[in-house]
Amino acid sequence: MTGGSPDDWRVKLTLHYDGAGFHGWQVQPEQRTVQREVEAVLEQLTGSAVRLIAAGRTDTGVHATGQVASGLVPARWTPAGLRRAMNALLPPDIWISAAVAVPLEFHARYDATARSYVYRLGTEDVARSPFHRRWCWPVGRALAPNSLARAAACWTGEHSFGAFAKAGQPERGERCTVYQAAWREWPGVGYVFRVTANRFLHHMVRYMVGTMVDVAAGVRPIDDIAGLLGGAAGLRTSVPAPPRGLFLSRVHYETNEWDGEEPDDEVLPGYGGPDRDPGRG
Repeated sequence: MTGGSPDDWRVKLTLHYDGAGFHGWQVQPEQRTVQREVEAVLEQLTGSAVRLIAAGRTDTGVHATGQVASGLVPARWTPAGLRRAMNALLPPDIWISAAVAVPLEFHARYDATARSYVYRLGTEDVARSPFHRRWCWPVGRALAPNSLARAAACWTGEHSFGAFAKAGQPERGERCTVYQAAWREWPGVGYVFRVTANRFLHHMVRYMVGTMVDVAAGVRPIDDIAGLLGGAAGLRTSVPAPPRGLFLSRVHYETNEWDGEEPDDEVLPGYGGPDRDPGRG
């Protein structure tokens, strides 16, 4: 139902998925993707093609606990009924945490004002456990928490992140505004990085994390971050962190009148614990 009918309504879906088994969100020929799986279930339920628009295109191996997608569905479905039916048919690595009706003009991507990502970093040996390593980067070495905290503080504000991107967006430029960036302790396992910005470039968070890890390991000076943001000649970013530690945790919109829930970025076992500045103690 790409064109829709007068009786259609727009649904806003909030999705959780384990990205390990997917080649990202966007449909690709002969590849298993999240969009392909979800749209196939919607077609099975509604009897016609439903095109979903997502807030962002997560890459291969990247997870989500707050991805947002929207599309048109027939009036005979209620949000609660649609969510229940979809979760009954979706594979176990995808789950719809919320389905709500939104105005027809709602656009999951263009109406978003910011996005938040979380990156899980394992510094303790237990991070190599099969109950952690699938969803974190087990770096296997000690890192200086004060250096992590200082490095995270370098990102806030508007900067050119061209050095921290695999591919830019020529039509939109390389400048992004980071509203919040901080590490906190992941008790007994390592650290968790949370970053919120108006937009992100391709692999941007992974390059940021890889560079901060090198700073905290004493491999490179913290001044390199400012130099990279400023376009200093001769500087290169560190190797990007692997995708398995990265989660799209929330998509922010100007109004919360139809949100239905607060997406949870603390879903996985062992993720929680009190907020704590890794630069203290």
